[in-house]
Amino acid sequence: MTFLDAVSTLATGPLVLLFVALATAFAFEFINGFHDTANAVTTVIYSRSLPPLAAVVYSGFMNFLGVLLGGTAVAFSIVNLLPVDLLVDARSGAALAMVLSLLIAGVLWNLGTWYVGLPVSSSHTLIGSILGVGLANGLWTGQGLAGVKWDECLKVGLALLISPALGFVLAAGLLLLLKVTIRSERLYQPPPDHDRPPGWIRTLLIGTCGGVSFAHGSNDGQKGMGLLLLVLIGFLPLHYALTVTEPQRAVQVYEASRQLPHLFAAHGQSLPIELETAIAMLQRELEGKNSFDELPVDREVRWEVRQAIMSVARTLKQVAADPHTPQPLRHELDRLRRQQLLPAVEYVPVWVVIGTALALGIGTCIGYRRIVITVAEKIGKQHLAYAQGAAAESVAAITILIAALTGLPVSTTHVLSSGVAGTMIANGNGIQQATVTKILTAWLFTLPATMALAGLLFAIGRLISG
Repeated sequence: MTFLDAVSTLATGPLVLLFVALATAFAFEFINGFHDTANAVTTVIYSRSLPPLAAVVYSGFMNFLGVLLGGTAVAFSIVNLLPVDLLVDARSGAALAMVLSLLIAGVLWNLGTWYVGLPVSSSHTLIGSILGVGLANGLWTGQGLAGVKWDECLKVGLALLISPALGFVLAAGLLLLLKVTIRSERLYQPPPDHDRPPGWIRTLLIGTCGGVSFAHGSNDGQKGMGLLLLVLIGFLPLHYALTVTEPQRAVQVYEASRQLPHLFAAHGQSLPIELETAIAMLQRELEGKNSFDELPVDREVRWEVRQAIMSVARTLKQVAADPHTPQPLRHELDRLRRQQLLPAVEYVPVWVVIGTALALGIGTCIGYRRIVITVAEKIGKQHLAYAQGAAAESVAAITILIAALTGLPVSTTHVLSSGVAGTMIANGNGIQQATVTKILTAWLFTLPATMALAGLLFAIGRLISG
């Protein structure tokens, strides 16, 4: 069944809302392009390494590549913040309100902060919106704080908290190292009008701009994928419960369910009781099937298979983390979980990847000026110097790429802005207290503000939908 086949099963109302939600999710990523990626082009524009048009087109292309090649680990860190069961268990009214509320809250906050030229993290915005609807739904249904996966929130929160501090310290340290090894005052002073950097520093600045843009695409682009997956699972849970890109993975899941009892027995371990029901369900539903497409889509079998796969994967992760589990068994369980089970439920449709890449890339080419001026002119008491831009962007690119590879969502805005501030301190320029105070205030208030806005929108949506 294709996407068009799936949407043909929806009534007119949900169908319209689905396309509104998809358009809003793509709009969020489009805004993210000119909101966050403006940081990447600041140094090449202010150093006159590239003209503005060439810089943003180049950055947009690198963002596009970053989304295409950056993987999906961050996308599922975003999806897993919210128990996906809520989107299905709550049925249409709550699911629609939940998805639309977090999308609209994210777009409104990003647009508002961009309008006043404030570098605010789209990561904070998105995560705050997800937490807001999760908490609001939990309170609405009497589940209290159970509407959010707090262990995932802690991991994501630590990444968002630590990464700006790393950006500040490492960028300052790199600039000091450059000052010791490359003694050219020209590199550490704001460039005069009509000045152009030496060829080697220009090449470096263009390279770091591309690196930050690629890293931004690989990390923030995946957040857009996560948003779109929440939309698709919320509106079409039975169709997108299991991979539509590799439905033949049904065979691997079935084989894994058969191997597990023998694997535990071979290592002298008893099969955890939590696995018995889920394994039996997978064997019953997938026996003799070569593809997930052979499962009925008019009943909830596909969703039940997904839940069974997720249950087995969670239990295997817990067993593998137990120090009492024999090392060879831990290795085999981790391999089965990663290679045979999770790919069946953790996937991104190709059209979602390409659509996200295009939205982010095109957004990069539009509306960048407000944030560029703030980063280059208003953080430090002097304009950005060549070496400062190279140091801040090098650190930002490396930090964000490492985060993307490890599945941690971090803020391009905060890593780079704090890196610029670090280089200003290290260079003895000082910082503009008013601008830094505004950025820190936005950093502190983005999470509670978007949580409150998304929660309020969700409550309004639930009242309207009944």
